[in-house]
Amino acid sequence: MIDYIESSIKHCYRCAIACERCISAAQLSSEQEAMYDCLRLAAQCAALCRLTAQLVIDDRKAAVALYPICAAACRACALECDKHAQLSCSYCAQICRQSATVFDAAIL
Repeated sequence: MIDYIESSIKHCYRCAIACERCISAAQLSSEQEAMYDCLRLAAQCAALCRLTAQLVIDDRKAAVALYPICAAACRACALECDKHAQLSCSYCAQICRQSATVFDAAIL
């Protein structure tokens, strides 16, 4: 059980960091306006992942309610990141998908 909790926390923070890197790269891009949805979804995903990680640490039972929401945010972010050619978007999409899979398993 401890390994699973540690894995969940690791994926939450890993996803949040990938999303934040994507945001940073998008803000520096000349296509910032075209990346509005990417910025918005990555910010939401990062916030939810950080919140979920903190709840897993503080109150695992409460965190279970956030896993489906966090997984949905990760999938939405990944779909939007797939629309952009930046390497940071590609990496973010990959990490978001992996994290969503972990969060889905936590629901079962």
